[in-house]
Amino acid sequence: MTSRAAGQPVVVYGASGHTGSFVVDELCRRGIVPVASGRDVGKLWARGYTERGIAIVEASIDDRESLRRAFAGAGVVVNCAGPFLDTADAVIGVAIEVGAHYVDVTAEQASVGATFARYDDAARRAGVTVAPAMGFFGGLADLLASAASRDLPAVDSIDIAIFLNSWHPTAGTRRTGERNTARRLVVADGHLVPLADPPPKRKWTFPAPIGDVDVTAVPLSEVPVINRHLRPSNMMTYLNDVSLRDLADPNTPPPVAVDGLGRSAQRFVVDVHVNGGSVRRRAIASGRDIYAITAPLVAQATQQLLHSRSPTGAIAPAELLPADATLDSLARDCLEVQLT
Repeated sequence: MTSRAAGQPVVVYGASGHTGSFVVDELCRRGIVPVASGRDVGKLWARGYTERGIAIVEASIDDRESLRRAFAGAGVVVNCAGPFLDTADAVIGVAIEVGAHYVDVTAEQASVGATFARYDDAARRAGVTVAPAMGFFGGLADLLASAASRDLPAVDSIDIAIFLNSWHPTAGTRRTGERNTARRLVVADGHLVPLADPPPKRKWTFPAPIGDVDVTAVPLSEVPVINRHLRPSNMMTYLNDVSLRDLADPNTPPPVAVDGLGRSAQRFVVDVHVNGGSVRRRAIASGRDIYAITAPLVAQATQQLLHSRSPTGAIAPAELLPADATLDSLARDCLEVQLT
């Protein structure tokens, strides 16, 4: 277990991006003024960070020395720069080298798997935490599944369905989709195995007023992070077909802010079913804007790493954050949560 002094800086790498800017804003709202870093200093300047007293440091994944300068003295490095298949190795490596905790927001299974495989031992030796997938995809489902599986001696199955009333992808989401061609994985009979081709489809009954919806199996980063510690015998994730059609359409525009926080009008529901023996549990979270909701998850993780003793090594979001307390905190601020 390790902890970092509250006075150490937090560096947000990829702070010029859509999700990165949400993370910077949320950290500031909680009294943590981060350092904004990224590959394009012009885009960082355009965010108006310097006018708000936020330092800017240019750094590139192709220039390890620039990353060392940017992360020097940091307590936590938050990586919001995708595709993470391209950025995670460099950013994690330097974060560990300078003795900083690492958090990212990847939805990419291959990136999470590589992080667990490559950096667990190195992070333990350095006495730091490496926590990938601390976002809407990955972290939120992990917290819900962990809360629902509390006190179960074994988890037979976890089924997750995600409903988005629309999906206006950012440029980063589109780049990641083009880059991420790895075969998707699910859990079957206790093992990570490739998703069937074509992927399974089914009807899912979401809470009212949504009701029955066509969904398709699209497992993302929640699969490796949940499997990391809950070890279900079987696990599958589905997304509603309307959101997938939006994502596949090259003419779907990026998200448009409709409030003072920069959030879009998008609504989401994450519905998690956990079965263990004769016990059936359901955890549901709903809210607004999948990119914006990532920010409070990252901020909770950052505060935990700065102010509390945390497990070292490469860990899942719910191994860092206490599931029930974190969901309660989010429910007071930006999320509706129901456990049954």
